[in-house]
Parts: sequence; structure tokens; C-alpha cells
Amino acid sequence: MKQAFTNIVHRIGNLITIKSVVTLALTFVFCVLAMKNIVSEQVFISVYSVIIGFYFGTQKVDDTDKKNGED
Repeated sequence: MKQAFTNIVHRIGNLITIKSVVTLALTFVFCVLAMKNIVSEQVFISVYSVIIGFYFGTQKVDDTDKKNGED
């Protein structure tokens, strides 16, 4: 039970990184702008795709480096 709690706390701690905060903030801002019709759907889709692609792309590289022992 204690190990499960420690694992949950560790995962939450990993969410609070700079790139996660930036990704979530940009997602929130572009969602608000899209709802207010300030940005078009095309712009929203393209910008959001780049943001998500960057986030998951860098996350995959980090995971691969850790598996290879290249901290």
C-alpha cells in the first residue's frame, strides 16, 4: 500500500515539470481563444497538433534515454 502511494506521488511530481506546465497552459489558452472565436478552427488544430507533438515527442525521447541509461 505504501509503495502504491509513493508511486502515485512520484507520478504527480513528474507532471509538474516545465514542459508539462507550458503544454497545459498553451492548451488552456488556445481552448479559450477557440471558444471565443478569436482563432479559427484551422489555426487551433495546427497549433495544438504542434504542441501535443512536441510534448509527446520530447517525452518519448526522455523515456528512451532513461531506458538506455543516458540520464
